Amino acid sequence: MIGIRVAPTLRDAIVQWAERQPNDPSFSEAARRLIELGLASAQLNKPPSKKAVSKAAALAAKELDRLKEVKAVAPEERESRKRRLLKGPTEFRDMRAPKAKG
Repeated sequence: MIGIRVAPTLRDAIVQWAERQPNDPSFSEAARRLIELGLASAQLNKPPSKKAVSKAAALAAKELDRLKEVKAVAPEERESRKRRLLKGPTEFRDMRAPKAKG
């Protein structure tokens, strides 16, 4: 058993959430469920591993190679376009998690 202190506004929010549930759980049960939902959500939102990022980039590069552009485009320009596609638009790069040094 764990006792916690919560602000009155948080307590009210938990009570209101519990009242909207089909079986109207007790405050303790509602708090447990909300904690479990929060933890499950936090695990879903964790950043991808370096291995997953690397694999995604490799698959994207392979697919881009497969979808060769018109032969009239110089190979250097194709590589430049490929790099831009893999890195993504400049305005979205700041949204990514910072890369670890090393």
